[in-house]
Amino acid sequence: MTRSVLADLDAVLSIARHGSFRAAALELGMSTTAMSNVIGKLEQRLGIRLFNRTTRSVSLTEAGQSFVERVGPAMTDIHDAMLAAQSLQATPSGTLRINTFASAAREVIVPLVLSFLRRHPQVHIDLVTEGRLVDIVAGGFDIGIRPADLVPSDMIAISLGLPRRHVVVASPDFLRSHGRPNVPADLYRFRCIRARLPNHAMFRWRFEKEGTALQIDVQGAITLDEPSLVRIAAQNGIGLGYVMEADVREDISAGRLVSVLDDWTPPLAPLCLYYPGRKNPPAAFSAFIQAAREFASSNS
Repeated sequence: MTRSVLADLDAVLSIARHGSFRAAALELGMSTTAMSNVIGKLEQRLGIRLFNRTTRSVSLTEAGQSFVERVGPAMTDIHDAMLAAQSLQATPSGTLRINTFASAAREVIVPLVLSFLRRHPQVHIDLVTEGRLVDIVAGGFDIGIRPADLVPSDMIAISLGLPRRHVVVASPDFLRSHGRPNVPADLYRFRCIRARLPNHAMFRWRFEKEGTALQIDVQGAITLDEPSLVRIAAQNGIGLGYVMEADVREDISAGRLVSVLDDWTPPLAPLCLYYPGRKNPPAAFSAFIQAAREFASSNS
């Protein structure tokens, strides 16, 4: 079986799994047009139509369903055999796909990901950041990084030991001009920097102290959907911002920002790296998991 045939069959299985040419193309690193051409040529070679396509949906034909049911297990066996062979290699190589969200990526990119790449230059890491929680197996990812309370129970998890919490920050000039809030309810009197979630809903600022939990729908002159922009706006005195402490730790140390309401922002669930159990993992995967365990140990 040639490499091109294997790639064609992987394309069929990916489309069947996602129900979308676009999602399958993203998973396999192809353009949607190239993916469509691959399937068209394969259908022509087989003499059957594998997918029903409309402008809104993609579904398997009866023949396509039968084809996938027979090819799927065989392709799993082939990939397992390839992974078993790769696991015996002395030098880790190949691609690792990691799914996380942006603030977590910023915390691990230098001490874990880039450090790993310096040690294993033949490995390629495809790091995808998404605000939504995804099924890493269905999405074709090897590893996920999320807060511990969002890790599926059937996954193997490694706590990375990084302290996490939100902070409310503002520039020194803003606090000199407007004063500072002492309790969350005071925020209604202040100009704040609003944030929009990936689903387009407005983010409510969350607080907790001595068993009392609050959510505040703040008001202000600007609404942003990217934490780095909230940081910039806060530095420039536009208002109070609510961000991850890790994103502004250096600004606070340098005096560019000041945190307030610290007693109302308790620690959050720690970050965890997680992955499904797998037989004969490739050397690159095993090496990254070992690097993650060493990273976690250094933070414990």
